[in-house]
Amino acid sequence: MTSYRLPDPKNFEHRISGKNTHLLVLENARGMAVAVSDFGARIVSLFVPDKHGTPTDVVLGFNTIQEYLKAEEQYHGVTVGRFANRIANGRFTIDGETYYIQPNNGPNALHGGAEGFHSRLWDRRVAYRESVDFYYVSADGEEGFPGELATTVKYRLTDDNELVISYRAETDKPTVVNLTNHAYFNLNGEGNGNVLNHLLQVHADNYLPVDKHQIPTGSPMPVAGTPFDFSVAKPIGQDINMPDEQLIGANMGYDHNFVLNHRTLSEKLPVAMAYSPQTGIRLEVLTTEPGLQFYTGNFLTGTDKGKRGIPYGKHDAFCLETQHFPNSPNRMDFPSTVLMPGGVFQSETVYRFSVVK
Repeated sequence: MTSYRLPDPKNFEHRISGKNTHLLVLENARGMAVAVSDFGARIVSLFVPDKHGTPTDVVLGFNTIQEYLKAEEQYHGVTVGRFANRIANGRFTIDGETYYIQPNNGPNALHGGAEGFHSRLWDRRVAYRESVDFYYVSADGEEGFPGELATTVKYRLTDDNELVISYRAETDKPTVVNLTNHAYFNLNGEGNGNVLNHLLQVHADNYLPVDKHQIPTGSPMPVAGTPFDFSVAKPIGQDINMPDEQLIGANMGYDHNFVLNHRTLSEKLPVAMAYSPQTGIRLEVLTTEPGLQFYTGNFLTGTDKGKRGIPYGKHDAFCLETQHFPNSPNRMDFPSTVLMPGGVFQSETVYRFSVVK
């Protein structure tokens, strides 16, 4: 039987930009625990009882802050911003003024730039046994984005085995905002093989095909008759090796945005379900967001070794990143990501866990 342990908070005591980093643990009454760090406002561990009642850590990560600082993969469990996903050529225009974000993913700006929210030390505003608020003020011009942006991310663990992530942001100049969490899930347990046997269902009739730089090429396309059809639950690995140009272009895997069937951004609805036959752990995702980036760890190389010293390789995890669509600032036909002074960006995503015995 695999044994998992929460990381030691002492191993997350470090100084970044003159401030101390911390690890906090949220717990509920049903055996769930979530370890979060103010470095990147990230999820470090997420413990869920499996079908035998054994606590299982279902997210990839590391035992020390030093490992996060030197890791090849920067995005384990982080809050991604200012703009999650890709902006083509790092350029966008608001009110006739063009802004430039230094590309860090080929020709694109990815996940807010090289020094995005994932690399920042957030302030811890409120912390309780079951919730914590992280707060960060991004300066006007940081990474090239206009406007000072004040952002709050709240993690709340409920006794219904839900991890609720709430985002709020305000600006003093017109800007763009697209926030998400980049947890790498393995419901078999972190470091416990690949996720190709997991069942996945996504409530999306359409997805966004991309070019060789992972930028959406045109209008949403139907998933029916393609490897992207998860309207009925199927193993993640069932079609992953098909000779499909979209899968090939993503290094033989999924790294695509699904256009979720719900159309209102104010109502939180179920959008996806993942399930491990091995542990019986089921994950349901609910969100107010219009899109879901499904990524199967196609670029995990095995260089990084996780909490139990096991290398994280290709397809050893999946991400379900709730968000607006890639390159939205340059696509007027996509839901807008523009935030104006006096407005408030608000978004909520729920990761709900249960067990099927």
